[in-house]
Amino acid sequence: MEKYIGIDVAKATLQVYIPRNSLELEIENSPKGLRQLYSKIKKQYKKELSEVIFVYEPTGSYSTLLDRFSMTHNILCFKVKPAQSAAFAKTLDHRNKSDRIDAKLLHRIGILAKEGDISVVHIDEDAHHLQSMFKYYRRVLKERISASNYLEASLLHQEDPFILNRLRANIKRLQKEADDVLQRMLDFINAHEQYTEAFDNITSIKGIGKNAGIALLYLFLRYPDASRSHITALCGLDPILIQSGTSVNKRSRISKQGNRALREILFMPTLSALAYNDEMKAFYNRLKNNGKHSTAAQMAVMRKLILLAHSLYINKEKYDPKRYMTFQQPRKEKAVAH
Repeated sequence: MEKYIGIDVAKATLQVYIPRNSLELEIENSPKGLRQLYSKIKKQYKKELSEVIFVYEPTGSYSTLLDRFSMTHNILCFKVKPAQSAAFAKTLDHRNKSDRIDAKLLHRIGILAKEGDISVVHIDEDAHHLQSMFKYYRRVLKERISASNYLEASLLHQEDPFILNRLRANIKRLQKEADDVLQRMLDFINAHEQYTEAFDNITSIKGIGKNAGIALLYLFLRYPDASRSHITALCGLDPILIQSGTSVNKRSRISKQGNRALREILFMPTLSALAYNDEMKAFYNRLKNNGKHSTAAQMAVMRKLILLAHSLYINKEKYDPKRYMTFQQPRKEKAVAH
C-alpha cells in the first residue's frame, strides 16, 4: 500500500497523503506546487519512483493540471469515482470529513484498484481541442434557448419594446456565435484527412447529424483503445441489475455513471433514427414487442447507435443499411403432432 499516494483535489490546493513516513502535505494546485510535490516524492521513493500511483477523484477543470503533470512525468494514476469513494467511506464508517481525511481515504481506496484501472493518463490534444470548442458551442446554444424562452414570455407579458428589441438582438448574436463555432469545429475536422474520413463514416448513419457526429468523434479520439463495453460504460448506458434473494428483483436500468452530456446530445438523433433508419426502427419495434418500456427501448437504440458508430470509426467504413440490417423475420413454429 506504500505506493498509493492519496490526493484530494480542490480549486486552489492539493491535500496529499504520502504513506511512506506518513507525510501529509498541502500544496498549491499549480505547476509550481506539483513540481514541489514531485521533488518530495522522488526523495521518499528514489528507485521505486516508477511504482508510485496517484489516487484521486477527477474534478473537471480542477484536476486538469494533475492529469497533465502525471502524463508528462509518466506517473501511474488510479482515478476514483466520487460514488466509489463515498461507498468506501461508509464501509469504513468514516463520519468525519475534511481534505486531510479524504487524502488518507483515497490512499486506502487504492486496495480496490484492478489492473485495468491503473494507467498513465493519456490526453489527446486534438480531442481536447475539439472538446473545448464543443463545450463552448453547447453553452452558447443553451444561452440562446434561454434567451428565446425569455423573449416568448416577454411577448406574452407585453414588455417594453426596448427590452424586446434587445432580446431579439441578443438571440441573433448568440445564433451567429453558435454558427461560427460549429463551422470552426468542422474546419478543424476537415483540416485533418483522417478526421474527415472518420466524421463522414460516423455521420453516414441515418439519424446522426453534425452535432452528434462531432461529439462521437471526440469520444472515440479521447479513448482510442476503448472496447465496446468500455464505450457503453463511458456513455453511462451500461445496464445494471438489482437483485437480492427472492424479495428484491428490480427492473434493470442504465447506470448513468458516464458522460451525461453525450446522452443529452444523442437524444434527438435517437428519435430521428427511429423515424428514418429502418434498422433502428426494426430494432426498437422488436424490443417493444418483447415487452420493453418505451424509454428502455430508446436507450437501447441509443446504445446501438453509439456502438455502430464506433464500429464504423474503427473499421473505417460507411454505413450500409443492407449490411447492418438486423431485423429478423419471426421464426415459423414447428408443427406439433397430436
